[in-house]
Amino acid sequence: MFWVLLLFLAWAFAGTACARLCLAAVRTDASDTPDAPGTPTVAERDLTLYEAAFLSGGPRRVADVALVSMARQRRLLLAHTGWATVVDPRGRDEIEQSVIGAIGPGGQSRIAPVRTRAADTEAVRRLADGLVHAGLAVPECSGTVASAVRQVRAAALAVAALGTTALLLPGDTGTPRPLVGAWFALPLLLTLSSLAIARFEVHPYSPWASPAGQRLLRALTGRPAGDERSFLTSVAVRGIRAIGEPELRAAFTHRDQPLRE
Repeated sequence: MFWVLLLFLAWAFAGTACARLCLAAVRTDASDTPDAPGTPTVAERDLTLYEAAFLSGGPRRVADVALVSMARQRRLLLAHTGWATVVDPRGRDEIEQSVIGAIGPGGQSRIAPVRTRAADTEAVRRLADGLVHAGLAVPECSGTVASAVRQVRAAALAVAALGTTALLLPGDTGTPRPLVGAWFALPLLLTLSSLAIARFEVHPYSPWASPAGQRLLRALTGRPAGDERSFLTSVAVRGIRAIGEPELRAAFTHRDQPLRE
């Protein structure tokens, strides 16, 4: 009857993950209610490039937008070999100053560590705190729908693995194997149905933007393109895949080749 213990584990994984998903969805819906107590009133306003970048891709996206903006203004050289070189050491805002500081006093650094260091600066944290206070971003400490969905997916895989293990147990389990499989199909069905409901009811589920922030992002992407700000907006919303210049994109995607003897 060892399979019964595995079944209990399967139900524990599935039940816990699905309960967390339900709670996260309820919290998200409550925070999106205009008259919810303690909820900041979100004024209709335009997002800055950095705000749009954070809501779309988090702190690292903010650093990417600053790097691309400075590179297109020739104040920063981003080589296709993956190096960043400072041309103008005067940042025009605190995010740009953080990027220059992340490059270091030598004025040159690999782009990958610059993106990581710049994303972890105090300027980006203040930007995040301001968006959370405005009700546009999800607090870092709260369980988001996106993280809950990942937990349900992991629970579904765990249930499938436990069910497979139970079916492959050697010897006579005392219960017909089709019946064992049917018992494990129940928690698997619970997780899969929860994922399907979340897909239709609360999608898209962002790890950064609140429902109000997602609405502002959708309004932002519906604007006409063509100028420099529209280009930077597309980078803020879509990331480096929105960069059309091959050399500039290569600067972000370059990977060091292993040394060959």
